[in-house]
Amino acid sequence: MMERLFRLKENNTNVKTEITAGITTFMTMAYILAVNPSILGEAGMDPTAVLLATCIASFIGTACMAFMANMPFALSAGMGLNAFMTYTVVLGFGYTWQTALMAVFIEGIIFIVMSLTNVREAIFNSIPFSLKNAVSVGIGLFIAFIGLQNAGLTVANSSTLVSIVNFTENFSTSGICALLAVLGTLLTAVLYIQKFKGAILIGILATWAAGMICQLTGIYTPDAANGYYSLFPAFEMTDFSRLSKTFGECFNVDFGSIGIFNFIVIIFSFLFVDLFDTLGTLIGVSTKADMLDENGKLPKIKPALLADAIATTAGAVLGTSTTTTFVESSAGVAAGGRTGLTALTTAVLFLISMLFAPVFTAIPSFATAPALIIVGFLMFSNIAELKLTEDNYTTAIPAYLCIIAMPLFYSISEGISLGVISYVIMNLICGKRKDINPVMYVLTVLFILKYIFL
Repeated sequence: MMERLFRLKENNTNVKTEITAGITTFMTMAYILAVNPSILGEAGMDPTAVLLATCIASFIGTACMAFMANMPFALSAGMGLNAFMTYTVVLGFGYTWQTALMAVFIEGIIFIVMSLTNVREAIFNSIPFSLKNAVSVGIGLFIAFIGLQNAGLTVANSSTLVSIVNFTENFSTSGICALLAVLGTLLTAVLYIQKFKGAILIGILATWAAGMICQLTGIYTPDAANGYYSLFPAFEMTDFSRLSKTFGECFNVDFGSIGIFNFIVIIFSFLFVDLFDTLGTLIGVSTKADMLDENGKLPKIKPALLADAIATTAGAVLGTSTTTTFVESSAGVAAGGRTGLTALTTAVLFLISMLFAPVFTAIPSFATAPALIIVGFLMFSNIAELKLTEDNYTTAIPAYLCIIAMPLFYSISEGISLGVISYVIMNLICGKRKDINPVMYVLTVLFILKYIFL
């Protein structure tokens, strides 16, 4: 049955590898179950309702990805987009969270139309292969940076913006967490080099287990006030009735009190960031998984994009911010995931997590950090595909700008934006117009307008 549904042999994989990859993806994404309710809770939403909505929307979107596209990508409430909804739309512009969800719902409908009419596919196919490789490399650096942050190894610094953590200061909390992340990264790297099956998942579980041992022995001391919680999961059930506090609330909007121009700007802000975050993730992870054809196209991109659009629309109705394809899917791909069975495994785990959400949210960020750091390296290895020779600078420099923008601006979409703009301008000025797809001109204008008006 699994072979018929997911064509495992055709994709050189098996059930065990796919399930392990799906668990790995979920483990690296599970933090969203704790973070999303916290962020959207500040907008006035019920945290438990948001958690349930996030789980269900993630299940719907990821299951659609599994059955419609047969691809190993997982979806959930997008980081950055949830912060934009809370801190900009609700707390900044003063709109209600119901209005913000309506904007997300409309964005999802627009995405469904765009996916059915090949617009998003045309954008994907218009991006040159050099930039697609650059997106993969940039995402590698980006998620490695996220891993360093989650580990507590990278900390804010007033003079240099970032610096390495002081291990000896607050050793029983931040110090030991950072140290365990370093050891977990080394363990994961060694296991991966030795070709252990499930090396990334083993690294996550081993780092978490080491943390629990440190808590039992008093080396690690929970400090909830500063964000250092017990590493042992709490076994308790979730109150499902709370979902009623957000379900369908996106339709509870008084349009008479909304400034139409500002509302359109909000919709297009969601639309723009989600579009290029999703495309960037699909480009980067597909490139690393060798899913692109000889023309640099992703054969099954239309159902993948449609699954993403359906998830966003469903998520808005359920009560969560924009649901999008997660870059952490690359962890599952690195673990060998190649088909929709990986995605289906992750989807089922999101559904199960509704029953025992406290168990999954107990996975500490320092335990998943090694996975992100190692996966970042694996995606960064695509830099070998870039031709950085002097006669190729019109493609190499835009690729370079795309790569450095993602981690430094903390945004996949900004990396694509700078890459596209610089590619078109440089090739146009240097007389290489034939190398520019017409859609790239349109994207360049839109990106420039975004910087002016959004």
